[in-house]
Amino acid sequence: MILVVDDDNAIRLSLKMLLQRAGYEVVSVAGPVEAMDVVRSTAPQLVLLDMNFSRATSGDEGLTLLKQMKIFRPDMPVILMTAWGSIPLAVEGIHAGAFDFITKPWDNRNVLEHVKAALDIAGHNDGVVTKEFDRSGIIGDSPSLNKVLDTIRRVARTDASVLIMGENGTGKELIAEAIHRNSLRAGKPFVKVNLGGISQSLFESEMFGHKKGAFTGAVADRTGRFALADGGTIFLDEIGDLDLGSQVKLLRVLQEHTFEVLGDSRPRKVDIRVVCATNADLNKMVADRTFREDLFYRINLITAVLPALRERPEDIPLLVRHFADEYCRSCRLPKVEITSGAMAYLASLPYPGNIRELKNIVERTLIVGGTDVYDRRHFEELYLQLPHDPAVQLQSSEKLEDVERRTIMNMLVKHNYNMSRTAAALGISRQTLYRRMDKFGIDYEV
Repeated sequence: MILVVDDDNAIRLSLKMLLQRAGYEVVSVAGPVEAMDVVRSTAPQLVLLDMNFSRATSGDEGLTLLKQMKIFRPDMPVILMTAWGSIPLAVEGIHAGAFDFITKPWDNRNVLEHVKAALDIAGHNDGVVTKEFDRSGIIGDSPSLNKVLDTIRRVARTDASVLIMGENGTGKELIAEAIHRNSLRAGKPFVKVNLGGISQSLFESEMFGHKKGAFTGAVADRTGRFALADGGTIFLDEIGDLDLGSQVKLLRVLQEHTFEVLGDSRPRKVDIRVVCATNADLNKMVADRTFREDLFYRINLITAVLPALRERPEDIPLLVRHFADEYCRSCRLPKVEITSGAMAYLASLPYPGNIRELKNIVERTLIVGGTDVYDRRHFEELYLQLPHDPAVQLQSSEKLEDVERRTIMNMLVKHNYNMSRTAAALGISRQTLYRRMDKFGIDYEV
C-alpha cells in the first residue's frame, strides 16, 4: 500500500487516481496526525509526503513528520514532494532519511518511475522473473568486488540513478555497461558521455542538440546526447569535472525529464536512466561548493564504490590470465603459461593506474617476450624498464596521494615534462594527467 500525504485535496485525488491506474493500492490523508495513524497501524510500503501542511513554506512540518515516520518505520521509503524552488528543502529531507524527491508540478511518468524504483529497491515488487545477472567483462571474485556486484545486481532492473565512484582505471565504465545490460532497457541505447571533455560553451549543444542557425557555426541540425539515449541509459562519466553553470542545466533535465534544443523553445520529453561516474571526492566538492548538493543527491540514489586494484590483490592472477588470453586470441597465438612466481610478483606491485596499468604490463611483456612460458623475470625486466619508480610501494604509514604525486613527478622529470609520453607511461589519458597535476599542485612546466 502507498500512502499519500498532502493537505491539497486536488493533489491527493490526482495522485490516487494515477497510482491506482498503475495497479497500486493507495491511501491518502491530509495531515500529519492521520498520516501517523496509518504508519503505526498498517506499515505502508511507500509514502509520498508533502513538505508543508499550513500556510508556512519552511518545510519544517514535512521534515518533522518524516523523522517521526522513520522512528516507527526506519526501512520505509519516503518520497518528498516539493516545488522546484524548494529543492534545498528536499535535500535537507534526504539528509533526514528520505529516499528521493519529486517536484511540483510533476510529470506522471516521472512519478511512476520514482515510485517503481523505490518499491523495487525496498523489495516490494515481488513476483518479477529476473534473468541471470550478466557480468561479462568484469573479472574477479574478491569480496570487495562482489560487494559492488551485489549492489548493482539488486538495482539494475530499477530505474534508480547510480553513481559509480573509484580511481582511474578501476573499471567504472564496465560497471555502467553491466547496469544497462541487466536492466529492462537493455535493448535500448546506451550512450556514453565524457563530461570532462565537454567545454562549458558546448555543453548545451552537445547534450541537448541544436537547430540549424541557432548560433554561428550551426550549419545543420544536431541531435543531442539526451535525445540519442531516449528509452535507454545515459552514462555521464567524469561528472565531477562539470562546471557549476552546466550542473544547473543538467539538474533540470534529470529532475523534469525535459530539455530544450538550442534554437527551439519547445520542451522535449526524454525517458532515460542515468548512471554517473567520477574519481573525484564529490562529498568534499559539495562542502567546498564546487558541486551542487541538490545534483549530488539526484545522481547518487544508489552509490557503488569500486575498490582500487591494490585493495583486491586476489583478483590479479585472474586479470593477468584474462589479459594474456585476450592478447593471444587477438594475435592468433597459442595460449601462454604464466608461472606462480610471476603471478606473485605481479600481485606485489602498487598499480597507481589500477587495472589499466596491469593490462598494459601484461600486453607489453607478451609483445617483447616471444616465449611460451613467462616467469617473474620476464615481467620484472619489463617493469623496471617502464617509466615507473620501482621503489614505489604503499607503506602503511604513507598516504596513497603521496605515492601517486611522487610517481607523477618522477614520470614528468623522466620525460622532460612531455605530457603525452608521461600519460602513456602512467597508463592514463592526458586529460586525467592534467587533472591529477592540478589536484596535487604540480606545475605544467619545469
